[in-house]
Amino acid sequence: MTDQPKHILVTSGLIRNDGGELLLVKHRLRGWELPQGRVEEGEGLIFALSREILEETGVTVSHARLAVIWSKVTHPAAVIFCFVARYASGSLQPSEETPEVAWCTDAEARRLVSHPVNRDRIHSLLSHNGILQLRSYATGPYRILN
Repeated sequence: MTDQPKHILVTSGLIRNDGGELLLVKHRLRGWELPQGRVEEGEGLIFALSREILEETGVTVSHARLAVIWSKVTHPAAVIFCFVARYASGSLQPSEETPEVAWCTDAEARRLVSHPVNRDRIHSLLSHNGILQLRSYATGPYRILN
């Protein structure tokens, strides 16, 4: 019997360029969302964030700061570490997982991100005031717990 992790660890990032636009990716199933992905075993959070963003978008980031931690309490349980960061270098390049990537205004992002989990995640990051937020949610049906 193999031990399975009790929580999946995920990093997500609200990345801004020098013009104040934020980076979105279009996932094949969930639609537009912030770049995100699982933390691999033995990987640090900032490294996982940087790796996922580079893989999904072709850009590198800097000045990543933890802003919101979301806990998904229903199966499969997950902890999502949400960062705010700055664009550092690179040009937008879609990936197999994210066939479209784009810089958007805050208003465009609010309109484009429609999946409930990702919509609430981006709203929490857009309202980030410098104080770490701790949030939780459940699915089946989707609901925010705090």
